[in-house]
Amino acid sequence: MTQGWSAQDIPDQSGRTAVVTGANSGIGLVTARELARRGARVVLACRSEARGREAEERVRSEVPDARAEFRPLDLADLGSVRDFAAELPYERLDLLINNAGVMALPYGRTADGFETQFGVNHLGHFALTGLLLPRLRAAGAARVVSVSSGMHALGNVDLRDLNSERRYRRWVAYGRSKSANLLFIHELARRLGAAGSDVVAAAAHPGYAATNLQTQAVRMEGRRRAERLVELGNRIMAQPAEAGALPTLFAATAPGVRPDSFTGPSVMMWRGSPARSWRAGWTLNDVAGERLWAASERLTGVVYGAA
Repeated sequence: MTQGWSAQDIPDQSGRTAVVTGANSGIGLVTARELARRGARVVLACRSEARGREAEERVRSEVPDARAEFRPLDLADLGSVRDFAAELPYERLDLLINNAGVMALPYGRTADGFETQFGVNHLGHFALTGLLLPRLRAAGAARVVSVSSGMHALGNVDLRDLNSERRYRRWVAYGRSKSANLLFIHELARRLGAAGSDVVAAAAHPGYAATNLQTQAVRMEGRRRAERLVELGNRIMAQPAEAGALPTLFAATAPGVRPDSFTGPSVMMWRGSPARSWRAGWTLNDVAGERLWAASERLTGVVYGAA
């Protein structure tokens, strides 16, 4: 356990470039702000231009010398993912924070026909990482951090039904998408290691942090009473986004972070200082990792080649 580790312990990030997906609010916004505070150039990759521009201005107002810029990225549209990667003007990338996500939504499909949670939480980030991997390798000692969840325990990846076409249970689908995040990092770390790369792939989760993620589904469904109850629960039980972002920031910047590590809050995976976190055994299964990887390449059309 890294008792007492806080944002003040983030090493100097001057000269480094970071991409943070879903940086318009919550953990993503805090992550982008704190990296900028330590000197990194930060790209705020967000679906909504209005909210992305607002987040960019907020980072600059809180960190006056911040080098922060918004760029559009819709992880529910592989065309947008490809455009983002093609238009990113930096030849090297030091940090890729795969933070954006959706949770427990009603059944829906992405622009490419994938079940929304699997498509956004896993496939969009799989494609983005693959397209940006040459720039990560060019940076030397770069890191990829995927934000999973303790809720990955709700479901193993079903390789026979990745798009939940047989039966859709929103929370199980969410858990499977978060297990997919961990399996992706496991396989990416294995491939990077086999290739002798110094790029580190790691995962993190925020515990229970008060963000917009919890109210996303009930707001979409117009369930105002349920939305108020969720907001009340956030105020009473959740830790703030500033604390929830610490495991991600630790995995992205702390010295000695190991490939395929999983960092979360130290107290019952709920809150507290960043620490090594429990993960389900199925997220460390080599065969499942290879099969998910092959399916993800086929579905996205993004082929990594040698990592």
